[in-house]
Amino acid sequence: MIPPPLRSATRPLDPNLVKLLEALKPGQRIHLTQTVRVGFKKWTTTVPGVFRHMKYLATGLTTERGDDDDVVVVTVHFTKDNGELSSVALDEQSKIEVIA
Repeated sequence: MIPPPLRSATRPLDPNLVKLLEALKPGQRIHLTQTVRVGFKKWTTTVPGVFRHMKYLATGLTTERGDDDDVVVVTVHFTKDNGELSSVALDEQSKIEVIA
């Protein structure tokens, strides 16, 4: 069975990012870059680490409106250089680079 394409509930992921995610193997070193926005301020942050796995995070609303109210986002789980286990929900501006 062919797995469905990686999708996010918010906005489509960059096709190049999807291709990279599908090829990543646990143990590969990566740089993960995200743009953070709070109000009118925005900045970019990059974190190096070791890729562990990719999953979907299903969240819901705080009110019960229906069974299909889940919000599903792609998350990357990795280990930072200081040993901290971390995960990041990807969005349309997320970038991942494999470090040789």
